Amino acid sequence: MELVLVHPEIPHNTGCAARLAAATGRRLHLVEPLGFSLEDRYLKRAGLDYWPLVDLVVHADWERAAAVLGAGSARPLAERLRLFSARGGGSLFEIAFEPDDLLVFGSETGGLPAELLAAYPDRRVYVPIAPGVRSLNLANVVCLATYTALVAAGVPLPANDGRHVPDVRQGDGLRPADVARVAEPAP
Repeated sequence: MELVLVHPEIPHNTGCAARLAAATGRRLHLVEPLGFSLEDRYLKRAGLDYWPLVDLVVHADWERAAAVLGAGSARPLAERLRLFSARGGGSLFEIAFEPDDLLVFGSETGGLPAELLAAYPDRRVYVPIAPGVRSLNLANVVCLATYTALVAAGVPLPANDGRHVPDVRQGDGLRPADVARVAEPAP
């Protein structure tokens, strides 16, 4: 299971998603354009000193991301996508997730691109919220969705007995830009 943020705009939310990715052992994909630089100090701060633990991949656009993501499983890309939207779809708590699903989230102000939602209308997932509330914070939805999907898919959660044992790579001052890989689809 992998996490994909399409056109994220707020560095703090992306930093929180990166910290979650490190904590759960998930790969985090960012699809450009981004609303911030990978050098942003707020992005680094939100991810704390966990950046060396983040498997971060940056894609120039959705088409290139889809080519890379589609190569990661025997199942077709269209069957693996879980497109999170505040507008329609199936409830997060009623979806039958699979271990190789791709949890895809849109920007804070615009959500996922309309053409992406239109191309895969049956892959939409929403988090139930009260009428009158437009949406939830992106970082909150990414966290809730990730743990819910992992449990629903039967993916083992990280073993943790409550102790913190720092990884040897922590504290070396790495920034998001230092760990990011720019992905290019195979020819």
